[in-house]
Amino acid sequence: MTMTADYTAMPASTVSAATLVKILFAGCAATIAFDLFGQGLSPLAGYARLAPVGLADGTIRALFDTKIAGGGHLMHYLIGLIAYPLGWLLVARPLAAKLTPRLSEWLVAAVYGVGLWIFALYFTAHLIVGMPPFLGFTGITWVALVGHVVYALAFVAALKWQNNR
Repeated sequence: MTMTADYTAMPASTVSAATLVKILFAGCAATIAFDLFGQGLSPLAGYARLAPVGLADGTIRALFDTKIAGGGHLMHYLIGLIAYPLGWLLVARPLAAKLTPRLSEWLVAAVYGVGLWIFALYFTAHLIVGMPPFLGFTGITWVALVGHVVYALAFVAALKWQNNR
């Protein structure tokens, strides 16, 4: 295994059916890791419990002025299975390959996780839903930071596992 990024394993310019299956699987593994950490391990250790479904419900309410039964769960899983993986494939990885090609893919993934955290807790929670920026920097803020980094690392680990099979 190399220390630098392996951006050739799955070219972003050719999003084939096989690539979509890979990112769907990796998104599934990463979403499970995120929920396991944020809703299981973190509260078990005495820290805050993440509430991604509540944030998704708030987003639906803010955008459509209604509550949709099951909408928050559906939105949470679609973001984890499709949106965040496409963000990696189409934005984060190509930018990293161009700007920092020698940087470890694990470090790039961790930075991507921080970006996801900023997107979730500033853009979504604050600008769309109207909550305080970064939820007021309370305990849930830091659990969410770790959770999004865990998500990104689990996503890359699942991609690497598939590419090495």
